[in-house]
Amino acid sequence: MTRASLGCAGMPNIVYFDLESQRSFSDVGGFSQKHKMGVSLAVTYSTATEQYRIYPESEMQELINELTRADLVVGYNHISFDYGVLQPYAVFDVLEQTINLDMLVEVEKVLGHRLKLDSIASASLGTGKTADGLDALKWWQEYKKTGKAEPMMKIAEYCAFDVKVTKLVHEFGKEHGYVNYEDRAGKIQQCKVSW
Repeated sequence: MTRASLGCAGMPNIVYFDLESQRSFSDVGGFSQKHKMGVSLAVTYSTATEQYRIYPESEMQELINELTRADLVVGYNHISFDYGVLQPYAVFDVLEQTINLDMLVEVEKVLGHRLKLDSIASASLGTGKTADGLDALKWWQEYKKTGKAEPMMKIAEYCAFDVKVTKLVHEFGKEHGYVNYEDRAGKIQQCKVSW
């Protein structure tokens, strides 16, 4: 961490981050077109404020401001996916303006293959995700059709839970020097981490 601006009591401000998209890869023509997916909403948790914040699409600039001011942004596949979806809302390269720890990247370096966050969370914490990205896409479509707040609340709850799981996995790995995961045979294995 090279930022001079530290949060309360001299501790670095770690911002945990996740977003949900408006469209799927198939809607936009594949992974290379993720910049066309649009953000339905994003959620952060800041260790400086000890609070979650929900950002609707209309507040993407405020989200980008929070991410660029953070001493460290922690996510799971956020460098490859989330930043790609977020980039059209920014006037500069979001990745170049942020300090990042992408836990998926770190795990893939050690194991040589990718793992789902849910695989690590369920094996390390005993809890997994509450839904999946496809559910969030359905809720977004429901919101667009009806204009009701309830589907957006479901997306916010799902995304906030993912941010919480990301935070807990990061803290687990930091404390223990490893995370657990379930391999293809269903056995619990350890992956050493140094974040």
